[in-house]
Amino acid sequence: MKKLVCIIFTSAFIMGGCAGMTDTQQRVLSGAMIGAGSGAVVGTIAGGPAIGAAVGASAGAVAGLAVDSNAKKKSTKKAAKKRGKSQTQKAERSAEIDG
Repeated sequence: MKKLVCIIFTSAFIMGGCAGMTDTQQRVLSGAMIGAGSGAVVGTIAGGPAIGAAVGASAGAVAGLAVDSNAKKKSTKKAAKKRGKSQTQKAERSAEIDG
């Protein structure tokens, strides 16, 4: 139990240092920390907390990267949609002025 509390506090301390990171770095680190904590809990139950934390951190980092990739795709689509609307509106205004 002491190890688990130590892992949680260490994770919280590390997460506090995310202020100067990019969004991608923050998401990957957050995923890794959450995965490490979850893996340590499962590993403690199964008898190998260190291995559980390592596997959990790896899986969490991959999940964090996937979440970041998905977020970037959504924001790109949203920006493209917004640009498309503004270009259409400009064309309509131009047609009204010309017409």
